[in-house]
Amino acid sequence: MTDADLLILGAGPAGLAAAQYGSRANLKVLVIEQMSPGGQALMIDKLENYPGDLNPRSGFDFAEDMRRQAENFGAEIIGDGVISLEKEGDLFKAVLDSGRTLRAYAVILATGATHRSLGIPGEAEFAGRGVSYCASCDGPFFKGKKIMVVGGGDAACDEARYLSLLTDQVILVHRRDSFRAQKGVAQRVLENPHIEVRFNTRPVEIRGDKQVGSVLLEDAGKQYEEPVNAVFIFAGTVPQTSLVPDIAVDTAGYIITDQRMESSVPGLFAAGDVRSSPFRQVVVAAAEGAIAAHCAAEYIDSLKG
Repeated sequence: MTDADLLILGAGPAGLAAAQYGSRANLKVLVIEQMSPGGQALMIDKLENYPGDLNPRSGFDFAEDMRRQAENFGAEIIGDGVISLEKEGDLFKAVLDSGRTLRAYAVILATGATHRSLGIPGEAEFAGRGVSYCASCDGPFFKGKKIMVVGGGDAACDEARYLSLLTDQVILVHRRDSFRAQKGVAQRVLENPHIEVRFNTRPVEIRGDKQVGSVLLEDAGKQYEEPVNAVFIFAGTVPQTSLVPDIAVDTAGYIITDQRMESSVPGLFAAGDVRSSPFRQVVVAAAEGAIAAHCAAEYIDSLKG
């Protein structure tokens, strides 16, 4: 006895796209999301590079449209967390925080990834008091203030550009000698007069009293203190795979799948930021979610005969 044909864990772009395609394949689809639907897309101030969408809009608006679209096709989104996930015979069993148990023929893991911390003194102590991992969430609190951004990927560059709209005092520090971000994204940062870029520089300690007051930086073995009012950290992500500890993953802990998005466990698919991929973007997550749902539907048909 099943509660659904397809169970999707996570309602970011990958999960919501999978929900839409699964529902359109006439599957009974349940989506479990502990937070608000949208995932990390909710943190995007302006989504400007989604194919076919000429007018930049907020990640929140984009996610809301994806949610409504999935529900319009028949998917049900449940606000709950997942304690455990097991496979019993041909069925998967998920136990939720609420105590509810759900069974389904196939599962798509779209649990995403969380922000990686620097692990330096002062980071945890000043979280919410000047240390943040979301520019669009907390940036407005520091309008006109001196802000430091840590990181060198797409997220760090995008968020630095957003913060430069709020203040003309943005310092972007990166421990390497060049950005990891896409060339176009990196170039816009380098050309921004409100952003000062410091390569080969790493934060050693975040200091302050009740709020962030400065950051101890290290450059070429020499340390110096830089007064700032806030530190926004974008040092990569950690895949959320704790529900499936025995699944095959790459060296960074991301789930390995085949071209069908199927993991090493038959019937268990992965899509989005939790999956091993050379490129993590909203459009990639949505495409992976669509593929996962399509292939999950074929897998379910093979079980039902």
